[in-house]
Amino acid sequence: MRIGSSRSDDFEINVVSLIDVLLTLLMFFVLTTTFVQQGRLKVSLPQASDQASAPAADTLVIVVDREGHFFVGDNRVLGDDEATLQRAIAAAAGSDRERPVVLRADGQTPHQAVVTAMDALGRLGFTHLSIATAPATAPAAGG
Repeated sequence: MRIGSSRSDDFEINVVSLIDVLLTLLMFFVLTTTFVQQGRLKVSLPQASDQASAPAADTLVIVVDREGHFFVGDNRVLGDDEATLQRAIAAAAGSDRERPVVLRADGQTPHQAVVTAMDALGRLGFTHLSIATAPATAPAAGG
């Protein structure tokens, strides 16, 4: 019976599984990180309230109807592309890019039409944009 052995056992730590866990955590943090995107257009978020505020007299109003057609003020824009809309806005606004703009879009308007209007305003240099909303209606009682 050998009580004392001259051989020494080498102990190892297997780090392969630890590397897998660290790579998994790294991928998780990379994929869930929020990246900052700088926008050219500052948007005032709409707030629906019981009190309607009247727009100022010099406010430029852009309307997008249910079909995605644009109106600058009371004039229909002949064409649904961004370049035509930019020309119509520039003609209506002149050189005043600090003028407040209200974007009124129908609730059923395609989202792309609203984004096109916002992009046209941003490319022209408008910085004060409000999106018009309607106050929320209370559900009927006793339904």
